[in-house]
Amino acid sequence: MILIIDFGSQYNQLIARRVREHHVYCQIEPPDISVTTIVSLNPEGIILSGGPASIYSKGSPRVDRGIFKLGIPVLGICYGLQYMVDSLGGKVIGSSKREYGFAELSVNKQKNLFAGVEKKSQCWMSHGDSIGTLPEGFTITASTDNTAVAATEDVVRNFYGLQFHPEVVHTQAGKKMLANFLFDICHCKKSWSMKSFVTQTVTEIRQQVGSEKVLLGLSGGVDSSVAAVLLHKAIGRQLTCVFVDNGVLREGEAQRVIDMFKKHLQINLRFARSGKLFLKKLKGVIDPEKKRKIIGRTFIEVFDSEAQKIKNVKFLAQGTLYPDLIESRSAFGGPSAVIKSHHNVGGLPKKMNLKLVEPLKHLFKDEVRLLGKELGLADDVIWRQPFPGPGLAIRIIGDVTAPRLSVLRKADTILIEEIRAANLYYKLWQSFAVLLPLKSVGIMGDQRTYENILAIRAVNSDDAMTADWARLPHELLARISTRIINEVRGINRVVYDISSKPPSTIEWE
Repeated sequence: MILIIDFGSQYNQLIARRVREHHVYCQIEPPDISVTTIVSLNPEGIILSGGPASIYSKGSPRVDRGIFKLGIPVLGICYGLQYMVDSLGGKVIGSSKREYGFAELSVNKQKNLFAGVEKKSQCWMSHGDSIGTLPEGFTITASTDNTAVAATEDVVRNFYGLQFHPEVVHTQAGKKMLANFLFDICHCKKSWSMKSFVTQTVTEIRQQVGSEKVLLGLSGGVDSSVAAVLLHKAIGRQLTCVFVDNGVLREGEAQRVIDMFKKHLQINLRFARSGKLFLKKLKGVIDPEKKRKIIGRTFIEVFDSEAQKIKNVKFLAQGTLYPDLIESRSAFGGPSAVIKSHHNVGGLPKKMNLKLVEPLKHLFKDEVRLLGKELGLADDVIWRQPFPGPGLAIRIIGDVTAPRLSVLRKADTILIEEIRAANLYYKLWQSFAVLLPLKSVGIMGDQRTYENILAIRAVNSDDAMTADWARLPHELLARISTRIINEVRGINRVVYDISSKPPSTIEWE
């Protein structure tokens, strides 16, 4: 495996994805990880990610310098390179000119990291500071017009550094450079696959759980569905899935889940009808973070209640994914900015009566889909568009009430019907409606109206870490708008969201 130290780069998730694309397992860990823990993980190589801080800024993230004495190959990227240089006796200086975007890379040594890489190629820079003096033993291996030390190496100690970002698609030979590090330098094997993940994770689940009983919060989405089938494979009847009707679900959601898991997959399923409880606690809550945390806490309360009805339940299973942990950076204690907490991460109370089992916590969404396929789940489940744990509560901007939920459900149903009819449902990452806390003037039947505005959101993405707004046909948008305004009482205006992630997030809250 490869260990990635997270120094706060917006691209560190891409590093992990690129490594796994080469069928090598990797983990992202915070810089406060101890050398003892690193040794126990036994990585073949360590990658130090980039980050927004200056190496000389107060509070800049730092990992134990003992990593450079472990005899493990290290690749520093951007800030990671600067940290390595500073730690080993070199000097980092503030650049007179910030370099951001495309740059022509000139390679002067086509070996090691640059084996098989053209002498001239395009790379992607994003840095203010630069390398002033290299530590003893390092040599320059590549440059750009603005950066003398675009790449460096110490082949004796197996230390390598890149000032640019090889993980982004804009760096033409980035994939080859990472492959060279993984296979030629770290001597990794291509052993990471969904089949191997199933075997390993089933063993880990059995070791963690033993003969104890497990409760799983089942939403019917891809994540919890795959987690349920994986857990069922590992521990069978020890697993009880609890479907919580939290009052903020889509139309027909509850019955679909019951039919699929209880009748078709024959997995133990309990139904907790708790909608009134959730809505009572959400009453008057406007702040999205408070909504998420209320839903998270109430979710656990319901589980605790259900656990009391089943003797000797010791574990709570969740479909937490890697992006959940990464975006809820407080879970790692790392330097990345907290974008938003997730219902199954940031919403957990400090004290919980059940221990957590999170079998998917190191997978990205597309990897979960591959896992579902490996486990034999139907395509309709595997390729279902993501639906957030807090449900429609975060798609209603402002107060969550029963009447507003009714309006949003009807509008969302129409949207999905039209997306499916246009054969776009499985081509889009997500498509959904958002009810805004705004009203506008309209005319219906020669009468003045003053009713709600509904936003439509549709995006394309591979893993939810980045996303671009979908260019839906104008005719389709027209049909969606016409149907919603005509069929949903309370809406007289429909708008379309044309923002990408970043800078926006996919969900509005």
